[in-house]
Formats: sequence, C-alpha cells, structure tokens
Amino acid sequence: MTTLKLSPSALALDWSLVATRIKRFIRNYIEKSGMKGIVLGVSGGLDSSTTAALASQAIGGSKVLALSMPEEETYNPADTTHIEMLAEKFDFQVETIDISRILRACYDSLPLYNTEEIRSKGNLKARIRMVCWYYYANRLQRIVCGNSDKSETMMGYYTKWGDVAADISPLMDLYKTQVKQLAAHLGVPHEIITKPPTPALWPGQTAEGEMGIKYETLDLILLGLETFLSPEEIARQLKLSLRLVLDTKARLLANVHKRRMPLTTKLGYRTVGKDFRLPYTS
Repeated sequence: MTTLKLSPSALALDWSLVATRIKRFIRNYIEKSGMKGIVLGVSGGLDSSTTAALASQAIGGSKVLALSMPEEETYNPADTTHIEMLAEKFDFQVETIDISRILRACYDSLPLYNTEEIRSKGNLKARIRMVCWYYYANRLQRIVCGNSDKSETMMGYYTKWGDVAADISPLMDLYKTQVKQLAAHLGVPHEIITKPPTPALWPGQTAEGEMGIKYETLDLILLGLETFLSPEEIARQLKLSLRLVLDTKARLLANVHKRRMPLTTKLGYRTVGKDFRLPYTS
C-alpha cells in the first residue's frame, strides 16, 4: 500500500467539479425540503463569503439572505466593505443587525455574568447570532446554511450550538486551505481571501493565533490523521515535532462531543441519532 505524501498538492482538487457538486447539493436540498431559500450569517471572512457565493450561484441571489451581525466590541468597518463588495458581485441580499443591544440585555439578565470571562461571553455572541439566523429562517420559510470548514470542525474550533448550527454546511468536508482555493476559483475578492480568519468573539482574536498553528500546517496534519497515517509518519513527512502532531490529535479527540448529537442511554430497538436513520429529506 502506497503511503500518502503530505504536501499542498495532496489537498488539490478539481475546483470546477467541487463547485458544481456543492451547488447541486444545495439546490437539491432546497428542492426536496420545500423551503423557499437560504439564510446564512456573513462576516466578510473567507468561509461565509465562499458559502454565500456558492448559495447564490446554486439557487439565485434573490433566494439568499445574508445576515451581517456586528457588535460594538469587535466591529471592523473593513468587514462591512467586504460584505458589500461580495453582495454586489454575487447579487445576494444582505441585512445588517447590530446585536450589541441584544447582548447587553443578556449580560444584564444573567446573574453569573462576568465581563472578564471572555470565552463564555464570546460563545454567547455566537449563540445569539444563531438565534437570529433561525428566527429569520422560520419567519421566511428558509433553511439555515452554515459556513463551517473541515479544519475548524475537526479541531472543535467553534461554539457548540452556536456558529456551527445549521441545516446544511456545504464546506464542512473542505479544509481551510481548500476553501481558500475554491474561493479563488469562484472569484471571491482577493481582500477577503487573504485576510486573517477570526471568529470575532473578542477584540484582537485570530484563529491561527488562538490555535497556535498555521492552517497550511494544520491541514496537512489533519489530512494525515484522516487517512490513518501514524503521528510519527506525519511528523517525519512534515518535519514537525511529534509533540505538535500528538497535541493536534489530542484536540481532535477531545472535541468529539462537539461533532455529535447528545448521547443517551440505549433502551429501544432503534435509537434516534444512533441507529434510527432516515434519508435527509424524509
């Protein structure tokens, strides 16, 4: 059996074919679900911009509503500019909702709220955005389309029941560096493709800074783990410390709870979420 050679070329795909398959997936899901369109969150970042572009090309921009939800602590005017550029190019609808007042109401209502505890505070922001997506989706009879990529999904780098919550997530089987290549193929503006990824949950936050690793390195480690290479082989091929590979694997395993539905005690013949499975549009 030939061992996979871990290099950027191992992540290369036929991007025209990938785009076609994703757009077909989106279109088929909308048609089978009977919904009227898509609601998605858009931040001006790589993942949400790529998803918005694909959704607009799949079902038409008039059926795609992108919700921009800035808040006072992390507002960046460049993000607004990038969203406007993207919407003009791919002809989808944008609605801006400043969630600052909603967040302040939550902070004031929570007895345990602590302004110094940024992680819980940041996760609340992601969950408030999710609530808004689903309100609009319910109100307009649409589905929520997620923006999660494979790198962040495998690493658990998202808010549980927050920014990952969606009815479909078209990019979830593409690593971050692959999303970047797909975005370039689709014509997503260069300014968006090259900006540092951030969840924008607190000021100064960047994804690579928080995870402590560049996506170019992370994606190849994850590809190695995906294809059953040993940590030792991955470290050897990529000329990395074994500790870095083991730490990445440990985080992948530690965050499995984020990638599954809630566990239950199996008591019946078939258990929902485990072995009671149906076609996705039944």
